[in-house]
Amino acid sequence: MMKILLTSTLIIAIGMAFLCVKLIFRKNGTFSSQHIHDSQAMRERDIHCVMDQDREMRRSSRFAVAEKCRNNKISK
Repeated sequence: MMKILLTSTLIIAIGMAFLCVKLIFRKNGTFSSQHIHDSQAMRERDIHCVMDQDREMRRSSRFAVAEKCRNNKISK
């Protein structure tokens, strides 16, 4: 049991060390952003995050879905 615990702890420590290499050895080391809107390759392919796509759809549409349903019921 103790051997498994020590082995697990060692593996986790090595993994954390590999993740932090850039942060430790560079002067202003930071992790790069993982957001879609921050990726140049995604922008070149015209791929947006869901939040941006939803915002664009709401701007282009006159009514939201719930409002359309409500207005159709009133006019009938």
